[in-house]
Amino acid sequence: MEVDLALLADAATIDGTGKLNILGVFDRLGTAAFPARHPRLALVLRFTAGVHEVGQHQVAIALKDPDGGQVVRIDGEMNLTAGPMGVRSGVLVPHILNMDGLVFPIEGRYAFDVIVDGEHQVSIPLTVERALPHAQA
Repeated sequence: MEVDLALLADAATIDGTGKLNILGVFDRLGTAAFPARHPRLALVLRFTAGVHEVGQHQVAIALKDPDGGQVVRIDGEMNLTAGPMGVRSGVLVPHILNMDGLVFPIEGRYAFDVIVDGEHQVSIPLTVERALPHAQA
């Protein structure tokens, strides 16, 4: 199983047909001070799996700070089933993880690391920086 889509957004949904709806994709946050609390972000992932990969998979998501330290870690399981028609050519599994109130202690480049079955799949970078004051006209 692999990750073929990974991004951060303001919001995302999955409709009844499995279609992803994504609003406000970003890779940078500006803040007035640190530590900085971000109200909400959506981590959007799409997993791909072949016919032979039906079954249980371990998934971990770790937010790493600029120094490589772990800020947050979420561990879970994903059970892929063949479904009523079986799996002929593989499956696409969209997934959205809404994260509320994340605190970023320091300025710099963070990363969301996605690990599937113990194997690193992707890192999603996020730069958190001090915002420049807007010029008054």
